[in-house]
Amino acid sequence: MRLLIQHQTEYRFTEPQARVVQMLRMTPSSHIGQNIVQWRIDVDCDARLKHSSDGFGNIVSMLYLAGPVERIGLRVTGEVVTEDRAGVVSGAIEPLPPVVFTRPTELTAADDAILALASEHGPDSGDALSRAHALNSAVYGMIRCTTARSTDVRPARDIVAARSGCSMDMAHVLVAIARAAGFAARFVTGYIYSEEPNRGQAQAPHFWAEFDVPGYSWIGFDPVHDQCPNDRYVRIAGGLDFRDAAPISGARVGGGHEVLNIGVDVKLSQGQAQD
Repeated sequence: MRLLIQHQTEYRFTEPQARVVQMLRMTPSSHIGQNIVQWRIDVDCDARLKHSSDGFGNIVSMLYLAGPVERIGLRVTGEVVTEDRAGVVSGAIEPLPPVVFTRPTELTAADDAILALASEHGPDSGDALSRAHALNSAVYGMIRCTTARSTDVRPARDIVAARSGCSMDMAHVLVAIARAAGFAARFVTGYIYSEEPNRGQAQAPHFWAEFDVPGYSWIGFDPVHDQCPNDRYVRIAGGLDFRDAAPISGARVGGGHEVLNIGVDVKLSQGQAQD
């Protein structure tokens, strides 16, 4: 599948900022099943961009702006050719061993409810791949997916208690339960092409999880749709939780508060749409 992606982000500040530094994880890398045809990040103000990679192998762009800054507009555009590999991630940059992703974080720590669910899908409940699919289905059935992204990043235990959340929340719950069940698991940021935007949340980045499944290596699982990522998905970044894979994070020097507007459009390329 050939996908065209546009991701626009606008920050407005109620007071001019003396300095703004942002870390952008908004550039995908090519691997088996995902080929980046073209990709670019444009900033509509005087800024410096410095590209590198982080400890998880994600492509990182550091954005530096000197004040006074009242507004920042970012535009990401790209074209990606994808292939359905049933969620299997092969050929990606993997600087860290899977054991790193067994460590819980503040956002993925397991409470009694999470441990109880994980115990239902322990090593004695079947082969590793079947258990992984069962965990994904359990989160799909337990958490009601909301179409709007949460304004706050909540820990998995709070999401389980509320029984509702966005794709980011559901990914955190799945990562927490998977680790409690004995899998190495990581949080993933990306995009999804959807003809039914209500559950797919097509107007925002999409989030899911990946497990290191014995005998298969890393496989993606999307609890929003109860499926493994296919050729409708574009993988951008991964980490222990959202904070390691957030599309944008950073700091600013100045008072007031900020207003954020995000628009995402993922569609088929014109040539493929005519096929």
